[in-house]
Amino acid sequence: MAKVISTLFISADGVAEIDPDWHFPYFDENMGRAVTEDYATSDVLLIGRETYDSFAGAWPGREAAGGEDAPFAKQLGDMRKVVVSRRPQEFTWRNSELIKGDLVDAVAALKTDTGVRGILVPGSLSVVQQLLAAGLIDELRLLVHPVAARKGRKLFDEGGAPYHLRVTATETFPTGVIRVIYAPAEAPAKAGYDEAKGKVGGDESL
Repeated sequence: MAKVISTLFISADGVAEIDPDWHFPYFDENMGRAVTEDYATSDVLLIGRETYDSFAGAWPGREAAGGEDAPFAKQLGDMRKVVVSRRPQEFTWRNSELIKGDLVDAVAALKTDTGVRGILVPGSLSVVQQLLAAGLIDELRLLVHPVAARKGRKLFDEGGAPYHLRVTATETFPTGVIRVIYAPAEAPAKAGYDEAKGKVGGDESL
């Protein structure tokens, strides 16, 4: 079964709606390597309309220009791109298609498609939030910037039950960016003060 992987740039206070002013100063070769590794996991891009418009407005031109980012631009162009939009869309970028039907149903079908190796969701915050709620995200790959953005949409919106996660990998870059990969996890056993009080410095520490 194909994995659904979300990859996001995010601030220390959880803002995943990036601002170039706090994002690009931290982008170095380590982050570039991490992004390359994330895209290598998948052969399908699942993206919201705003992300698609942003990508389609930039990457085809970069591919045509033949600069140092042209190989990555070609990789994106060659990938199958499934776009989540509630309205009809005219696609100018090759290998792009509109999602068919309900998002959750369509992604569940993609996961079981034997012709799909992996599904990457870059950015596309509202798509990620819906898939998290439906239990369809297999990995959250976060590049946590050492900045409190203080404004912008956050990854985890207010809702009901918490999302429990387990860390599968971490890496700290010289810029202070932390790469952390999470997978879904079962909730831990219930605990309270009685379970915690003897674990730090003795019974009177908490």
